[in-house]
Amino acid sequence: MPKPISRSKTRKSVSKRFKITGTGKVMRQHASRRHLLSSKSAKRKRHMAKSAEVDKTDTYRIKSNMPFA
Repeated sequence: MPKPISRSKTRKSVSKRFKITGTGKVMRQHASRRHLLSSKSAKRKRHMAKSAEVDKTDTYRIKSNMPFA
């Protein structure tokens, strides 16, 4: 019997945390927006609501865990 071809699976935890744009950038959400929001200013909370780009040193690791994105 021939050996089956090994395929890399998508890490579901990574696919839920990160999104890949059409141009290939990896986007993430900001931390510290779940609780203790009364002590944070409205401007700070508003800026944390927007997504941010992942640092270029981490993009390879994330994309390798999301082979079909």
